[in-house]
Amino acid sequence: MNATDTNGLVFDIQRFSLHDGPGIRTTIFLKGCPLNCAWCHNPEAKPYKQQLSFNENLCTSCMECVKVCNNTVHSFVNGKHNVNFDACELSGKCVEVCPSEALQIIGKEYSTNEIINIVLRDKKYFENSNGGLTISGGEPLAQFKFTKSLLMKAKDAGLHTAIETCGFAKEQQYLDILPYVDLFLYDIKAAEDKKHIEFTGASNKLILLNLDLLSNNGANIILRCPLIPGVNDSEEHLSFIAGLNKKYQNILKVEVMAFHNIGRDKSKNIGVEYKFNDKPNADENTKRMWIAKLEDYGCTNISIG
Repeated sequence: MNATDTNGLVFDIQRFSLHDGPGIRTTIFLKGCPLNCAWCHNPEAKPYKQQLSFNENLCTSCMECVKVCNNTVHSFVNGKHNVNFDACELSGKCVEVCPSEALQIIGKEYSTNEIINIVLRDKKYFENSNGGLTISGGEPLAQFKFTKSLLMKAKDAGLHTAIETCGFAKEQQYLDILPYVDLFLYDIKAAEDKKHIEFTGASNKLILLNLDLLSNNGANIILRCPLIPGVNDSEEHLSFIAGLNKKYQNILKVEVMAFHNIGRDKSKNIGVEYKFNDKPNADENTKRMWIAKLEDYGCTNISIG
């Protein structure tokens, strides 16, 4: 396979990842997502561009950022550091002078050759643990050319490949990458289309069509199901998940992704609203209840995160 070297926008690279497929893995997180999930734990992944991030807990109020910014993005009022994110033109000057790394530019352009060279540093760990490469996001297919090129290069290098996807992409794109993907981590967020639109901004119809497409074409699939107490943990939705698991024989496992509010601070750092600010993390009793109900519906191949 001769994969063309292609550039893409990456916001994180996690080596020695243990939760994004089998074995020890390197997970590449890409910018850009067509959905707008209210509970998203990676809100910095949604935009298809770089953005400024400010962690006020790290700020020392040195005011060096004010001195170098030409767009009055930074100001201090009564000792509090305020950031006008809309005025930022991403020059990076404030990031360069910040001594505490409270300021960052999220998103860096890489070529697929650069990424595969990083990934291959840990090939021995992959071989010893049956691990490999996982591409996540965001939505990897939002940067389709980059994702396909990276998958092809990974297969050329003999790596196991996985992709985490929200399912909201063109059918042909899934067919095009299918020969290079060993495992799909496939998100299922809400059974009821109206609720799916309310909490993600899009219908689930295409997502379910693509799940059917992948299953009918022999893909290995793990269902990833974020559950948020009082939002999408109804009997209807749990029954729906179990029904999908029963319908498609090549679903290897159902992973319940219990709600946690890590997206709250991340959203604040990039100046965007987080709708579940006051919602607590799912407790252990709630998780046990979800598992019990899924088992009642005949779903036994379950794990929880």
